[in-house]
Amino acid sequence: MTRQPPLRVALVHDWLTGMRGGEKVLEVLCELYPDATLFTLIHNRGSVSPLIERMRIRTSFLQSAPFREKRYRHYLPFFPLAIESFDFRGFDLILSTSHAVAKGAKPAPGALHICYCHTPMRYVWELYDEYFGPGRAGILARFGMKIIAPRLRAWDVRTSSRVHYFLANSANVAQRIHNTYKREADVLHAPVDTAKFSLSKKNGDFYLIVSALVPYKRIDLAIEVFNRIGKRLVIVGKGPDLVKLKALGGRSVEFPGWQSDEDLARLYKSCRALVFPGVEDFGIVPLEAMASGKPVIAFKAGGALETVVDGKTGIFFDAQSPEALEQAVRIAESRRFNPASIRRHALKFDRANFKKSIRNYISAKLETHLP
Repeated sequence: MTRQPPLRVALVHDWLTGMRGGEKVLEVLCELYPDATLFTLIHNRGSVSPLIERMRIRTSFLQSAPFREKRYRHYLPFFPLAIESFDFRGFDLILSTSHAVAKGAKPAPGALHICYCHTPMRYVWELYDEYFGPGRAGILARFGMKIIAPRLRAWDVRTSSRVHYFLANSANVAQRIHNTYKREADVLHAPVDTAKFSLSKKNGDFYLIVSALVPYKRIDLAIEVFNRIGKRLVIVGKGPDLVKLKALGGRSVEFPGWQSDEDLARLYKSCRALVFPGVEDFGIVPLEAMASGKPVIAFKAGGALETVVDGKTGIFFDAQSPEALEQAVRIAESRRFNPASIRRHALKFDRANFKKSIRNYISAKLETHLP
């Protein structure tokens, strides 16, 4: 019996600058393939979990770019060139986790490329106006993107053929992949480490937001509402909109910064409800809150439609307007939720289930693809 050589695996991730939903997926892949090489455009050392940090990490030429630690998104026009600068010869399997350009990794002949897609490149598709519309970017940036964005869109569509199989983090994103790339995608909801969160049956005196502080999250909407009604709102997160959002916040709005896993778990347990005013591709944060037994007040769109059960695990509001969100907050305050039932719902999305499912999926595709 001939012994098969070990499988050479490349993990590809857009950038390593903090722990968000995409990095939670990457963690699972790092557990499954601890000997893999991890390729990424930029790595801010110490910004991700020890599990990811101890991988063999290779960065692109953008690692030497000025101010890249905080302003890496400014190098967007160079992202395609950076991902294409990597040489994947010798790797049998590429597993990319992508919301920008990681899916553009080019496999060697005969190799298999599976992409776990959080969304097609959001900066030039559905969120273009949020990043580069009037009031969001300067005149020079807006002018430059009018020239660059069509080229990035063309590149994004063209390089989708480098992926053999797409996995989407939600049905919402699977539809977006179909609309953008004319490709089908299987759906595997992103993982939630429910073991980190415990059931709480007590209602605190504050509402909670856990988010990157970027325009499309619509944290400005929540601040406007909580300024008006005078209820306490705690906003956990960091990002380029921090100064702007702090300026909007009144006495009842707090910005404690990014929190450790332990502190975040305590905040989930002690809050009254999570506020989720943006449109997410999927959204792990609502499920973390639900794993703590807390209801979610969510805008009725995107991934929230696949995780929040209206009236049972949370309350939807139909329009991103102050009036709609305020009404949802008042409905949530008058509703009696069952914390244990909310947590049981969240357990369906547990990390262990995701790990088993994605391992089986990869194995099945390898059997089909590789000789």
